[in-house]
Amino acid sequence: MTVYQLPSGMRYSTLDERRLFYEGEFNLSRVNDWFGARVKNVVFAVIIGRHTGIFPPEYVEDKSTTILIDEYKDLNEVRRQIVEFAPESVYYDRNVYDEKGRIKGQELAFDVDPENLTCPVHGTLEDKMRRNQGLSFCETEFRMAKEETAKLFEKLASSFSELRLVYSGRGFHVHVLDSETYGWKYQKRYRLAKKLKKNGFLIDEWVTSGTMRLIRLPYSLHGMVSRIAVPLKVEELEDFDPVHDERCLPKFLHL
Repeated sequence: MTVYQLPSGMRYSTLDERRLFYEGEFNLSRVNDWFGARVKNVVFAVIIGRHTGIFPPEYVEDKSTTILIDEYKDLNEVRRQIVEFAPESVYYDRNVYDEKGRIKGQELAFDVDPENLTCPVHGTLEDKMRRNQGLSFCETEFRMAKEETAKLFEKLASSFSELRLVYSGRGFHVHVLDSETYGWKYQKRYRLAKKLKKNGFLIDEWVTSGTMRLIRLPYSLHGMVSRIAVPLKVEELEDFDPVHDERCLPKFLHL
């Protein structure tokens, strides 16, 4: 199991803590509100233990596999399946499907992660990778990620009208919900990602282009840092502190 270096106060969640969260604290009402009318056709996904090395022994063969949850009658059934897997991470597919499972479009999103920033102490992502610490991050990198996200949000707000900001557990996601963007083809998404990168924005091109269509589910638990992914207002970014913000802290940290 790789032990990544994390900001003080963050740690891996245990299997029991993951189950405790999803059994009693996972807020299905807020998940339902996040998706609105499209909730019944959403494809969810879990990764059980790829990065933490923590997984139920019966799922050892699938610990690093992305497992789709696409057959369920309601969100309570989704919860039951998540509890069964006790995963380190829960995602949803940004593709929008119709009743017959055909793709109608895709939600546009942007991903800013602190480990991708060059840290004055820990160096570049390549430096961290050489130390087998590619997913590690520190307080300085997180502060830089907040600044990058604020600039990105301001840039996107000049072109789009419906933006949502989410603290993902380590970094931040910006979701674009403008209706016309759902019909954008890969090349248009890719060109936007390349343009933003050329202008100095540090984003994950795979996410923006749609090549990586899964994104962390808001209100789920990030088991690598023991924090809940929560939507934020952009004006909250500057002072946002996930180490202490009660919205991000699962109840098991208070036990």
